[in-house]
Amino acid sequence: MLWMLLVLFYGLAKGGREICKKKALTKNNVIEVLFFYTLLSFVFVLPQAPRAGGVELKQYLLIALKSFVIFVAWICSFSAIKKLPISLMGVLDLSRVLFATLMGVFFLNESMNVPQIWGLALVSAGLLMLPLQGMIRTRRSAKSETPALNATRREEPVKALYVVLALISCVLNAVSGTMDKYLMNGNLTSGQLQFWYMLFLTAYYGVYILIKRIRLDWKKMLRNYWIWILTVLFVLADRALFIANGYPESKVTVMTLIKQSGCLVTVLGGRFIFKEKNIIYRLVCAAVIVAGIVVAVL
Repeated sequence: MLWMLLVLFYGLAKGGREICKKKALTKNNVIEVLFFYTLLSFVFVLPQAPRAGGVELKQYLLIALKSFVIFVAWICSFSAIKKLPISLMGVLDLSRVLFATLMGVFFLNESMNVPQIWGLALVSAGLLMLPLQGMIRTRRSAKSETPALNATRREEPVKALYVVLALISCVLNAVSGTMDKYLMNGNLTSGQLQFWYMLFLTAYYGVYILIKRIRLDWKKMLRNYWIWILTVLFVLADRALFIANGYPESKVTVMTLIKQSGCLVTVLGGRFIFKEKNIIYRLVCAAVIVAGIVVAVL
């Protein structure tokens, strides 16, 4: 049960990170937030450097690959979020649960019992319900507009590109989660994985910034306290997830479901921090998701 609690902490912290990302991006651009909080996260794990040695070459290569997967996933995700409606992103993000579950079954030879299948169905239903109200509202608004204005706002080719980016991000996050389980099944410790993962990830963003010749506003980044909060949540949550993956009895399929508990934080954060409306409907969706999680893990 301890590994389930660690994954639950990861899920709740992940929800908190989504709120911090939204706040942080009001003061800095996507690359500045991504690079600076990754760099800060690496600084936080630097004390683990003396114990990070003894990793096999194959494991170095796999960690480097995992870091590159997340590097690409985050850029795709942030780019998609910037352009796509949140309602559409909610539907697309549902695919992450399905991708991770399928990878756990087919690549790690995990099996799903009947309660876990029902749990996955409930989690999927709850996540799918979240954006439906926004999609209906958007469709009604579009019908009320003049044809000329509606045609002006429609940019199907551009939208299709960002839909693809969002799906790529979901697939890559599922790949990363599967790789975590594989790496932690060996003699690798959570501290070793986190140190080298953050080192490679920071290096990738640094090289990207140099190649793209992106100018960073260091003063704004240092003053953006949301990035600092995001960093702490990121480091603590990832450590909890790596430790959970180290338990032999832990399963990617179950962990994927528990991670969705973060939606509770984002729904409540939308109501009390961003003053969003229609919170009752979203809480109903969250209740369906929680019911799925309970069914899956009991």
